[in-house]
Amino acid sequence: QVQLVESGGGLVQPGGSLRLSCAASGNGFIYTMGWYRQAPGKQRELVASISGVGSTNYADSVKGRFTISRDNAKNTVYLQMNSLKPEDTAVYYCNAYFRVIPSSTPADYWGQGTQVTVSS
Repeated sequence: QVQLVESGGGLVQPGGSLRLSCAASGNGFIYTMGWYRQAPGKQRELVASISGVGSTNYADSVKGRFTISRDNAKNTVYLQMNSLKPEDTAVYYCNAYFRVIPSSTPADYWGQGTQVTVSS
């Protein structure tokens, strides 16, 4: 059983900052972890991802403002969000590409989502 527990969402003014955290639990191996978001009426989109060795990937819309990091010892991924804009408002979902023992095939697992609202 794999669980992803997110925290850190909330309401922030434009230009402000938030830090999201996601802790993964389960018996296996975690490969890539990442954050996605879904705004009302829009499709879910990748925000940022990080591999097991620390290679990162960002959506163009958040480059220079968001930073993804990871603590492998704690199976936790973070998303530091700075200079937030109203268009960053969305539900943010944690994702982990996880191979559960004894399976030989990894799969995508998702958190429950955390709301981020950027508004004055």
